[in-house]
Amino acid sequence: MKNRNISLRAIKSYVRRSGRLTPAQKKALVDYWPLYAVDFQPSLINLAAITSGFEALKLEIGFGSGEALISMAQNDPKSFYLGIEVHEAGVGRCLNSIHDCALTNVKLIKHDAIEVMQYMLPAQSLDRVFLFFPDPWPKKRHHKRRIVNRQFRDLLCGLLKPGACLHMATDWQDYAEYMAAEMISDARYKNLGDENGYTKRPAYRPVTRFENRGLKLGHGVWDLVFQK
Repeated sequence: MKNRNISLRAIKSYVRRSGRLTPAQKKALVDYWPLYAVDFQPSLINLAAITSGFEALKLEIGFGSGEALISMAQNDPKSFYLGIEVHEAGVGRCLNSIHDCALTNVKLIKHDAIEVMQYMLPAQSLDRVFLFFPDPWPKKRHHKRRIVNRQFRDLLCGLLKPGACLHMATDWQDYAEYMAAEMISDARYKNLGDENGYTKRPAYRPVTRFENRGLKLGHGVWDLVFQK
């Protein structure tokens, strides 16, 4: 019988890509997974055992290849970082980076972020959540796939500590406006940006190669920070 605790028909905010893995990525998924990753489970994980000795727990949702995650973890050794991503190629690449940089404050989870938030993370356990350049699903008929919605806000509110923050960034103005409206409408969150919900890029968020390509093409970038 299928586990009824997990909805198999839930609308996903992503589409799994079956891209080809490089030999190095395949090797990392085998060799480094036990060292730097946590398997999904439909029950709470023992965060104390993972994050013992660190001052804060920070989560990045959809870390891609891990460029921002690795940079933040390197520059913030007193915090522990969890990264969630569904695409194997990005996970493999990030595992290699963690190993090459000899980082001890990062672990990865390869699974749907909403289900990880629903089942694995204890209440009021997160000091900061990062959502950098999520899929904007620009077509109107696909807006239901956007990760920032009521369900996301509800889950996040339960997981953030009082005073903790959600930091989002996007290079799609329409999605920036949408995310700002979603968060500003929720009285549980305080807007730390301007009246439109935007703020200057905090120094801890690196400018990634993906972002630099967009900037060279004249794309804008919007950062949004909201505090519980």
